[in-house]
Amino acid sequence: MSDPTEHKTASSGSVLVKTMGFSLFLIIVFTLFTNLLPQVEGEAPVDKEVDIGALTMESFVELGEELFHGKGTCSLCHNDLGRAPDILVLDMTATSKKHLADERYEGTATDDGSYLLESLVNPGIYVVAGFGKKGSNDTESQMPAVDKAPIELTALEMDAVIAFMQAKDGNDVTVSLPSEAPAASTTAEASPKAAQSAEEVIAKLGCAACHSLEGSDVLLGPSLQGIGSRLSVEEIRQSIIDPEAVIPDGFEGGMMPATFAEQVTAKEMEMMVQFLAKQK
Repeated sequence: MSDPTEHKTASSGSVLVKTMGFSLFLIIVFTLFTNLLPQVEGEAPVDKEVDIGALTMESFVELGEELFHGKGTCSLCHNDLGRAPDILVLDMTATSKKHLADERYEGTATDDGSYLLESLVNPGIYVVAGFGKKGSNDTESQMPAVDKAPIELTALEMDAVIAFMQAKDGNDVTVSLPSEAPAASTTAEASPKAAQSAEEVIAKLGCAACHSLEGSDVLLGPSLQGIGSRLSVEEIRQSIIDPEAVIPDGFEGGMMPATFAEQVTAKEMEMMVQFLAKQK
């Protein structure tokens, strides 16, 4: 007759082995899955040296265009998807003058150059009709100030972006070439800083411009409030990497860029996914 104590010990050992085997299986599956994600290295941003003495207006405008699509994250919303005025097709000099003449304008700018700078650092001073936060009657802007975290463009960089917006339509560039590097930063970064939190990633990608979250009521896209109760972690990740894979009821496809996964590091992606999964 077998010893019940020995049988119980053997049974416990079998359960332990099965548990360890299952855990190992999950680790392998998770590792394989994460390797399928876009593998962008989470390296510190590479500084691009700006040789002030060698700058020409042409190269300054090129720097502005690079910042518009890169560190400034302007093109995330200012495109043809309808989130914000499509700056790339608008004549921004003429548009600026039109806004200055609008009776709703309450800023202090006197020309297109100063208006564009004002719109970068204080976007709420004038909100283009139809592009304000939902429910604000266009009195509140969805756009973050670009000289504040997480974007943090320097004065030199903002001037370069303004130069780009003026020059792209053949207008006169009214900003001057920098004569010396700014004290706080002698370089212009070629890419945005790596975010340190999920909130920074969400701000970096401009998610709040289309999705409501934490009390906001923007509803161009599905609300992110309670998303963790509606979607699994895998579904949240898929909705970011391949937003056209599943279109939620009541919303149209083609609204969300399919390039977000290319604009964040793997670490940033996971921070954002796990943060959203906890929104219940």
